[in-house]
Amino acid sequence: MSFVKDIQKVLRQNIREYGMFIALFVIMAIFTITTKGIFISSRNISNLLNQTGYIAVLGVGMTLVIVIRHIDLSVGFLAGFLGAVAAIAMEFWGLPVYVVIPFALALGALAGSITAFLVAQMGIPAFVATLAGWLIYRGAILVVTEGTGTIIISSDAFNALGNGFIPDIPGLNFLPEVHKLTLLLGIITMILFVISEINSRRRKQAYNFEVLPMNVFTLKLVFASLVIAGITWVLSGYNGLSWTVVIVLIVVAIYHFVSTQTVLGRHIYAIGGNPEAAELSGVNVKKITYVVFSSMGMLSALSGMLFASRLQSATTTAGNLFELDAIAAAFVGGVSAAGGVGKVTGAIIGALVMMSLSSGMNLMGIGIAYQYMVRGAVLAAAVIFDVATRSTGK
Repeated sequence: MSFVKDIQKVLRQNIREYGMFIALFVIMAIFTITTKGIFISSRNISNLLNQTGYIAVLGVGMTLVIVIRHIDLSVGFLAGFLGAVAAIAMEFWGLPVYVVIPFALALGALAGSITAFLVAQMGIPAFVATLAGWLIYRGAILVVTEGTGTIIISSDAFNALGNGFIPDIPGLNFLPEVHKLTLLLGIITMILFVISEINSRRRKQAYNFEVLPMNVFTLKLVFASLVIAGITWVLSGYNGLSWTVVIVLIVVAIYHFVSTQTVLGRHIYAIGGNPEAAELSGVNVKKITYVVFSSMGMLSALSGMLFASRLQSATTTAGNLFELDAIAAAFVGGVSAAGGVGKVTGAIIGALVMMSLSSGMNLMGIGIAYQYMVRGAVLAAAVIFDVATRSTGK
């Protein structure tokens, strides 16, 4: 009974963090049953993760924007515009991929800094400033593609970002239908996760911080390891890890480290908690605003390139509704509308929840009209959940 009570206590204290994982698990279980296992097949999960990639990248940046109590509506068409610029640079200007990618990322950071100037220096509300950006970049896409329409991207290296998979280990003949390198990476990830959690627990105990009861901690390690093992096995059954997933994992790892282990991260959450108090404490709020919005612009460029590479083309409609999907992913992933609360890792779970809903309902043959209704209801439920947990906390 004490074990059950410990679990209930941990769930109550960490309901924001664990709620989204529970929601994702329930959604995937329902669709696995209703589609007779098709949803959880290796091919579908691989496609789902690739489709989630460009929204997950935007969701990571949007999480930090919302944490500092702002919003960015321009990211969707900015992503589409910079994806088109990358396509033009390769197809018409003849620039190589290794030049185009950093060029587009730099343009994205510049666009984000312009938004930050309007917000931080001019005092324009982020909603208005980014709505202006939404209109400008929507027009910019039409301008750069009006002469050509859809731009077909011929670069195999660039298209591999959205469609390619990491190569397997050569010379290994056992389990011929399984991607061995993916399995190996999964095992390494599992080991590193367990070691990291144990070390984190020891550090907290050394400073007399509260930690999970040993039985719940052990259950957490076992459950997380099983999830990692399951995902790895499913992916290894169909081409292994894609480059999209690798890129998303790298982005999440970098932003998770910055937001949780650096002074910059602490300042971002301090501003979200109370901007006036942070300013009085010596935090440069304007500088942090520049960093967050510039980062959002850079991630928009990355998102646009991932989307363009997946389609192997740049279209006039690229970026449409991306910003709403990114905002939904951030809120479903646990970010608070009041600011100051939210993890970048949650944005990935939020993106997976929203894309799993679309994928599962597509497999069930549910119409697009009802899909929008369901996704809207899930977003509303996430915000209601946020408000309810904050009220309970007070």
